[in-house]
Amino acid sequence: MSAKHPIISVTGSSGAGTTSVKETFAHIFRRENISVAFIEGDAFHKYDREEMKARMAAEAARGNHHFSHFGPSSNLFKELEEVFRDYAEHGSGRTRYYIHDAAEAAVHGAPPGTFTPWGSLPEGTDLLLYEGLHGAVVHDDVNIAQHADVKIGVVPVINLEWIQKIHRDQSTRKYSTEAVMDTILRRMPDYVHYVCPQFTETDINFQRVPTVDTSNPFIARWIPTPDESIVVIRFRSPRGIDFPYLLSMIDGSFMSRANSIAIPGGKLDLAMQLILTPIILQLVERKRRAS
Repeated sequence: MSAKHPIISVTGSSGAGTTSVKETFAHIFRRENISVAFIEGDAFHKYDREEMKARMAAEAARGNHHFSHFGPSSNLFKELEEVFRDYAEHGSGRTRYYIHDAAEAAVHGAPPGTFTPWGSLPEGTDLLLYEGLHGAVVHDDVNIAQHADVKIGVVPVINLEWIQKIHRDQSTRKYSTEAVMDTILRRMPDYVHYVCPQFTETDINFQRVPTVDTSNPFIARWIPTPDESIVVIRFRSPRGIDFPYLLSMIDGSFMSRANSIAIPGGKLDLAMQLILTPIILQLVERKRRAS
């Protein structure tokens, strides 16, 4: 962690909704005139799309049917930790972009499924925001979690996470339900060992819980709406959290435990604004005093 160069890490599984949280952060940054360096977790995958397909086929031929994007063998954990460390110490670092689709390909001038060249983060930013799969990983001699000043977990209950992933992959990637099921099963060991443990490291978790039946996520015809959900917000340490203020500002909210507040799903953006804005401003003010 660094007073001069703070880092916020947003971590969640594929289909969890971390991109939406990133957009909320971006809105706060624009409103408060805060300059930010962004890192996407996909940039630190080890293989591009075609290389990953070939590697998965080779692993399957050897009897390993659980090789996935979630594990250390297919990610650059040490390089990601190095960026966190470099930014915390010097406000600098190197990253790249993973090009997901044709729209991003037009921007970056490279085919979908490939990486851009490595480049330097912009200079003079107020803070670094990471969004991806591994922003709080602790594994062997890698400890990414220790470098982030604020760690946010985005963790819908698993059936909802699967529904969101199925619908996303079917609509944007044209995968069949069976193909998405195969992906979920292949990733499960890495999900258990490398994704889930991060949420004991995070400072705040946002967990969306549907209030409609999601017992068979593989036949769900639509994603439960925010109004068909509640969100449980868990604080690792409730010290300094003004729960009476949050309860007064968010209609329908209630305390579910001493460190948790439950809110209507449609109030998530408001809750994030109320919770995250003062945290961000405190980090920026601490940076300016330290500088």
